Amino acid sequence: MIQCKDCELCQAGPDGKKVFKCNPFTNIKEPECIAKLQLLRLDMLVASYQAMLKWQAKMAPLQDKMLKFMQREIEDMDETDRWKIDEDEENQEEK
Repeated sequence: MIQCKDCELCQAGPDGKKVFKCNPFTNIKEPECIAKLQLLRLDMLVASYQAMLKWQAKMAPLQDKMLKFMQREIEDMDETDRWKIDEDEENQEEK
């Protein structure tokens, strides 16, 4: 099995990162390359998920504050409109 570092489709970037120019649909050297590409994609997916979790953890306190504020505003609106409902109920009871 050929190693990625020895393959002509793998090049080292200026910062030392490897750049893969292989495409699983056109130019794969060996069958193991597909498994390696799948592992790389899975690693990128996990890294994206972890970044999303960190962002959501940062946003959680703000979301809690917003929900509490909205709940308070809705309760205040309900309380200010309660006199309308109370009058309607009294009118229905009288009839």
